[in-house]
Amino acid sequence: MRFLHTADWHLGRRLFGYDLVAEQDAAFEQLIKIAEEEQVDAIVVAGDLYDRQNPAEAAVAQLTEMISRINLQVKLPLLMINGNHDSAVRLGVGNQWFAATDFYLHTELDQAFEPVEIGDSQFFLLPYFELYQARQYFEDDSIRTLEQAMTRIIAKLQQQFLLDKKHVLIAHFFAAGSSHSDSETTVNVGGLDAVSLDLLKDFDYVALGHVHNKDALQNSTIRYSGSLIKYSLSEENQTKGVLIVDTDPEIKVKFRPIKPLRDVQTVEGSFKDLTNADYLSSHQIDQDAYTGIVLDDTNVISNASVLLRQQFPHFLTMSRANGISTFTTRQISTQEIKSPMTLLDKFYQEMTQQPLSEQQRQWAEQALKEVDE
Repeated sequence: MRFLHTADWHLGRRLFGYDLVAEQDAAFEQLIKIAEEEQVDAIVVAGDLYDRQNPAEAAVAQLTEMISRINLQVKLPLLMINGNHDSAVRLGVGNQWFAATDFYLHTELDQAFEPVEIGDSQFFLLPYFELYQARQYFEDDSIRTLEQAMTRIIAKLQQQFLLDKKHVLIAHFFAAGSSHSDSETTVNVGGLDAVSLDLLKDFDYVALGHVHNKDALQNSTIRYSGSLIKYSLSEENQTKGVLIVDTDPEIKVKFRPIKPLRDVQTVEGSFKDLTNADYLSSHQIDQDAYTGIVLDDTNVISNASVLLRQQFPHFLTMSRANGISTFTTRQISTQEIKSPMTLLDKFYQEMTQQPLSEQQRQWAEQALKEVDE
């Protein structure tokens, strides 16, 4: 069979305050198109449907529409688990009758041991779980680490293996050898936040969620699909998309990219250049992208963020490549040294781009008089 592997939709997430609904909807439309072009037999979603455990109504409506498109309109089997960002209770409401339309949503640990058979494969849907849930399920208080819990879980999953089927695990955790990005929340369970790849070697394919970079784990059959869109500046150089997995005669995986509606980028340069429309155009800088600015300037610039936002409507943040210089070096004449008010007036004008007011001048003269006395 052939299935599409995706994860980490994070519906409801915002990027520096910007709503990402349009970007997520555009990515989802491409996902549907890819599924139809590739003629997949099922779609796998490996957790983090929502960005938070108590999602906003708009995010719930968005997910409902996406599920409806896949399962009721396109009529594809849908295999889905909760991730660490999802509430298992909220997400799992109604899952008792979902299977009637080939929609398999597993949110409880005990459901992982009920494999779903489609085509030549057995799918084991292992939802994100906390350590106490493993202790309760196995009635074993000695389970103290994620490694111990996963060893027990996988051993029981293997008892369900059918010899004439491929075995696919769908899970949501941090696997040994992969790396995080800024938009991911680390899974820490019992002080250990990674599952050893050796524990997963008996599965023909492991469809993982949690890490947003598809290239974070270099393994041919244990794969992260990555997120559908970019959720932080640290992901700007990642290519987002979905994985297409073939099971016959052997596991083969190919990546299908998804083009972002609006990209994420970091732009570095001088304030003068980055506020010049002609410069931006001639250097083919995408002004519509979600943009982090790194300024080369070291001087103080009044209202820099406001002026940059005029050129970059989706301005995210500003930083300095070389810090800010708090003083300037210049020659001071003897007359200036003898005239404190002149020195003060020039310094104030350099820092604020305006002269001292009459009231400020009076205060300064009074202070100098008191010092002299």
